[in-house]
Amino acid sequence: MTNQNGNSNISTDLKLLDLTLKNAGAIQFSCMGDFTAPSSQEIILSRPGGAIEIYRIESSSNDNDDDDSEDEEDHRTWLKLILRTETMSTLRSLETVRLSGEKRDLVLVGSDSGCVSVLDFKGGEKATVLHCPILGKTGCRRGTPGQYLAKDPRGRAFMISAIEKRKLVYVLNRDVSGAPTIASPLEAHRSRTIVLDTVGIDNGFDNPIFASLEYQYPDDEDLLAAMAAGNGTDVLKGIQKEIAYYELDLGLNHVSRRWATEAHPSASCIAPLHGGADGPSGVLVGGEDYIEYVHEGIPTKIICAVPRRELHPPEKGVLITTMTVHKQKKSKLFALAQSELGDVFKVSIRLDTNDVTKVVGMTISLLDTLLPANALNISKLGMLFVSAEFSDHSLYQFERIDVEKTAPSCTSEETMDAFQRTSLSEKDFFTPTKASDIVCKFTPTILQNLRRIYTMQSLAPTTGVLVGELAGNEVSPQIYTLNGRGPSSSLRILRHGAAVTELAVSDLPGVPGAVFTVQDTSEEDSDKKRKLDKYIVVSFADATLVLSIGETIEEVGKGSGFLTEAPTLACAALANDCGIVQVHPAGVRIISKGRAKQWDCQGLKRIECASANETQVIIALAGGDLTYFELDPNSGDLQEKVTKDMGGDVSCVDVGVIQTGRSRSLFAAVGFRDQTVRIVSLEPGKLLVQRGSTALRARPHSVSLQYMSTTVGGTDDVILTVGLDDGSSVRTTVDPVTGSISSSPTGRFLGARPVSVSPIAIDSSAATLLLSSRPWISRPDPKSGKHVMAPLSYAPLDHGCSFTSEVVKEGIVATSGKTLRILSVQAEGACVGTADEAFNSNKVGLRYTPRQMCLLVAGGAAQNQQQQERKLVLVTVESDYNEYGMEEKNIMGFDATGEGKGKKAEKKADDDGMDIDSDEEDENEKKDEEDDSDEDEEEKEQRTTSIRGPIPGLPGHWGSCVRLLDPNDGCSTLDCIELGRNESAFCCASVRFHSRGGEALLAVGTVTGMTMHPMKYSASHIVLYRVVNGNRLQLLHRTKVDDGPVLALVHFQGKLLAGIGKTLRLYEMGKRQLLRKCEMRGLPTMVKTLQGAGDRAYVGDMMQSMQFVRYDQTSNRLILVASDKVPRPIVCQELLDMSTVAVGDKFGNISVLRLPRGADANAVDVSGSRALWDSSREDATPKLETLCNYHVGEVVTGMTRASLVAGGAESLIYVTVTGRIGALVPFTSRENVEFYSDLEGCLRTDAPRPTGREPQAYRSYYSPIKHIIDGDLCEMFGKLSFEGQRKVAEKLDRTVVEIVKKLEDTRNALL
Repeated sequence: MTNQNGNSNISTDLKLLDLTLKNAGAIQFSCMGDFTAPSSQEIILSRPGGAIEIYRIESSSNDNDDDDSEDEEDHRTWLKLILRTETMSTLRSLETVRLSGEKRDLVLVGSDSGCVSVLDFKGGEKATVLHCPILGKTGCRRGTPGQYLAKDPRGRAFMISAIEKRKLVYVLNRDVSGAPTIASPLEAHRSRTIVLDTVGIDNGFDNPIFASLEYQYPDDEDLLAAMAAGNGTDVLKGIQKEIAYYELDLGLNHVSRRWATEAHPSASCIAPLHGGADGPSGVLVGGEDYIEYVHEGIPTKIICAVPRRELHPPEKGVLITTMTVHKQKKSKLFALAQSELGDVFKVSIRLDTNDVTKVVGMTISLLDTLLPANALNISKLGMLFVSAEFSDHSLYQFERIDVEKTAPSCTSEETMDAFQRTSLSEKDFFTPTKASDIVCKFTPTILQNLRRIYTMQSLAPTTGVLVGELAGNEVSPQIYTLNGRGPSSSLRILRHGAAVTELAVSDLPGVPGAVFTVQDTSEEDSDKKRKLDKYIVVSFADATLVLSIGETIEEVGKGSGFLTEAPTLACAALANDCGIVQVHPAGVRIISKGRAKQWDCQGLKRIECASANETQVIIALAGGDLTYFELDPNSGDLQEKVTKDMGGDVSCVDVGVIQTGRSRSLFAAVGFRDQTVRIVSLEPGKLLVQRGSTALRARPHSVSLQYMSTTVGGTDDVILTVGLDDGSSVRTTVDPVTGSISSSPTGRFLGARPVSVSPIAIDSSAATLLLSSRPWISRPDPKSGKHVMAPLSYAPLDHGCSFTSEVVKEGIVATSGKTLRILSVQAEGACVGTADEAFNSNKVGLRYTPRQMCLLVAGGAAQNQQQQERKLVLVTVESDYNEYGMEEKNIMGFDATGEGKGKKAEKKADDDGMDIDSDEEDENEKKDEEDDSDEDEEEKEQRTTSIRGPIPGLPGHWGSCVRLLDPNDGCSTLDCIELGRNESAFCCASVRFHSRGGEALLAVGTVTGMTMHPMKYSASHIVLYRVVNGNRLQLLHRTKVDDGPVLALVHFQGKLLAGIGKTLRLYEMGKRQLLRKCEMRGLPTMVKTLQGAGDRAYVGDMMQSMQFVRYDQTSNRLILVASDKVPRPIVCQELLDMSTVAVGDKFGNISVLRLPRGADANAVDVSGSRALWDSSREDATPKLETLCNYHVGEVVTGMTRASLVAGGAESLIYVTVTGRIGALVPFTSRENVEFYSDLEGCLRTDAPRPTGREPQAYRSYYSPIKHIIDGDLCEMFGKLSFEGQRKVAEKLDRTVVEIVKKLEDTRNALL
């Protein structure tokens, strides 16, 4: 975005395109149900940014009858993405409802659109909006319903509530055709009422009842009168939380407040119990240290204390944040409740043996410790899905559920007995201190009753980003992100491409020239669902190596019948068990039943390239002759059909694959040295007749013809893929009837080496393997209608092809140098190459929440040491509030791993397993678990869990450290310095003081004893470190600073520029401490971000946007050049050029600000005629211009200017707190601007609106969208119906293919 001289290349009409590189990983709401089909066991998720996703629980196992092994390694369970729907709105609530008599669930969505949506996902193809009635104004307002949703368990009605006052009840029914209908809303408002949670009560088929956790605040006039009388405090203390029942009278069509009772003052969530004839109904109320059962008409209070941790301070309560209820067989039910610390408790509901509708007691037992969750979902298959607040989400398998006898437990009888033994009131007794005295204590351990079986990766929360090729041996740069909170914190290294599992590596006697696989077509294997490979054929310059595939891969030699003294150009297994065909330079060899037949070339001609499938062989001879062979189904021999001079030298050929239901391929693709590719016919009577041709920009190196499904439920298209000598690939479509080639090919540069192309299979669908400087996967995504390409995160490969065996379902066999490798592409859970699988990550665990990171060149000054001795290291600063330091934790005896106290549970009793729905009721019980000493690494990984440390009793406690990492070694930790007690590090920077000869030092800003509300601290320091020997941090000195906490540091003209509260200060290096050079006081609130370039400093304020500051070296002053007129709460910033900066604020907006021309010159009074007081006026300061403005929908926490492709154009890469990675791509031509502007305008009206929210209004949430085009909206073109795509294309005066190609080219240029 800038040229070498630092001058701006950005015009005043800057236009940007917003593209999502990785979707947000956080989950707001999740529900279990059957959405696309009956009994499908699916999970629906609500993501930040307005996305709704449906995942299905998939499992697979390889059952071998002859295998007596007791291992269960072959059984795998994962979550498969079925559907993703963008709503372009802020989702506030999500609930499922099943109408009476239905076998599928509908979805209720509350959003900021002022509507409530009823969605149907039948078939899993798209979301159908059944109803979307308007109920209020747009936006997340406290008086507009949408914050809470509650359904009637029988599917007759639902309630949607606002935070304050308003509640609406909608009645669900069916029309004469059976389609769901929705009636007009019924009001259940109550003035001056704050709602905390709502649920639907299960009371059978009586009138629907909804329970609300709420409280009513006093009237203003009454409160003012009480305050005047001196009783205002008593009035406020008298506010009580209540559990209120609202009844919908279906006969009168009216909602009334039926019943209410007081709840615990700390009550925060409620969960309904199953009712009717099979359960007691009512609700569980979770609060601080207690869970209470509440229902209308119960004779006695049923409340139970929650077990507490050993090291938890007695004066602090433990809040229950999430609860869910699961019904088992035979009227058994239990609930799971999770505390704010992550401890999950089983709440056992004890029912009367004579009347299952009455609750007689509760028992709360510790189940396990997990990450704090937004939702807990239990499936009928005995699995638990945990939607974590932060970090990765997980799917767990219940191993035992009846834990009351072995786990720390507390009963309601014990709690009430302790209460009755005292003379205290309920308000004074049910407090954290009393709860600490009566409950049992426990120490968190590794997982005892759950086992993690699948992990859904999430980058939330992301607090920083850095892009660069730091590993030292890779082609493309990596993305480094700071993620997580507390014990689940991590540094993620993201690489563009699909993850690859290396299954085997073997050395070869030389450098091979090609590799092939031969399928097993024998009769005994013909009844198998998938065909397995029998041989691996490796071709060398003058020999062929044949390997047999079985339990092991072994060399066969001449026993296979192959000609091993010559290279192999092509080979394949013939249909109907007719043998194997091998093509070598001197001829064609057929091996059948131990005998070999040979077709020799005439004269001195030699075969240069060839291709074969099950029934066809085509060879290209020197001089341009093509010879075509076809299998005779009667004799089983290959017969020469035709030889034709093509009029040019052939460089590559592919006979194509045979489509299902056909006996031959209808076309062959032939590449010529004159930079053309031709399609020739293989139909009888029209053999080798040219059907289509296309000119290329380079000589074709390899070609491939494949049938691929590009739309859901549509017919397969014929895809031609060409690899060129210049390192690029071309993909186009071929007409399946005429053979003509499309006039709109799609090209992409892949690397510096000629591209080799071969067909493979990924996730049971056709794909293409392209090999250049790095391997690539190309495949269509039928759901989005796009053709996606993604590199493989693996070393460069020379040759490759598909590989299938008993062990490897879908693999790749490839060569790299003198090695043969068998690989597997990890495609479970998502489609390879889609937005959900565009990156794969490596995770490096951290100790505390990461705050900032910076790069540092270790090795001293450049003039004192050689360049090769310098080393690039990465530094992170980590800190956590309300946390003890590592030393204090060790003194207290805290074990963060949980392995010290962890033990394997004893063998389960016959009745302690969780009831699950299964076709077979009498399944064999699982075998006994092995001892800890015999656990393998995979088992230990499934048992590990993040455990939060003990909470300090007083505020102002911090745990913090400074970590040195080596990016060249997978970001391994070189050194980690734990800071002193209650000292926290917030920022860091690499600084080169001119007085130190340019040696790179590390500056860290720390604050001691800081509290948030109110903002107080005891001391603030700037600490300087140097890196010794490239692997150790050495403290130089500490400088105490005044005026506020240090939140921003930056290198500036050989000095250190620090943002200290409202002060901007410049420091020089001293022997014992830093020396002040100059400062600038009176900034608006607090310096949050800092950047420097030349003599300018760019200061981001926590509340008042940006200030541009200039350093006048002559007068040694910092001078305010310009400020922003819009008060933006800055979170991050990135410099685009000397006059332009991009910023992200805490409301989810991205803005690009620019310094007006001449403002810098006017900032300095050269003549001295301007009065001092005149220059300090607010209106005298020039204001920044807003070039671009865009609402992302998520808080942008970091941004950087970088290129994701080596040698590619720069883009603005940003990350959000919810784990999304996006890019703002600058347009380089007016044609692209007009195309995307027109496309966006069309889709604003034609794109589906599941929640009724207008896309333009959403992107203009706080201020109108300006000069940034919504790329996510443009890419929704691929999800429109064919008729919808055609209408949009007509408006743009383009074809559908041209629009799709344009969208693909834009994304391909970025990645």
